[in-house]
Amino acid sequence: MPRVKNGPAHHARKKKIMKAAKGGFQSRSKLYKAAKENVERGLAYAYRDRRKKKSEFRALWITRINAAARQHGLSYSRLMDALRRAGVEVNRKVLADLAVRDADAFAAIAEVAKAEVAKAAK
Repeated sequence: MPRVKNGPAHHARKKKIMKAAKGGFQSRSKLYKAAKENVERGLAYAYRDRRKKKSEFRALWITRINAAARQHGLSYSRLMDALRRAGVEVNRKVLADLAVRDADAFAAIAEVAKAEVAKAAK
């Protein structure tokens, strides 16, 4: 039986890895083994961080909402609870955007929340 070699496919795989490793530091972009390890690690980080990005943005939105809420005399948790009880369905992403870009609209939402807090205190 003739010997089967896989030169073209092997070369294509190496070429693909070396192309992905471009821009790496020293041997990480020049030597195949180091480049392969670097690319695999990079892909693993990319996969992990695509998921991590979501929680990081949520934390950023919460920080922005909290800062804006405190300017109106509310804490983040009181604001969110009051908005939920008032039936205002605005997500954190939109609230954070309003807090940064449209202070008047956020002030109106904060007034709705304050009214709900006052109503609940009675």
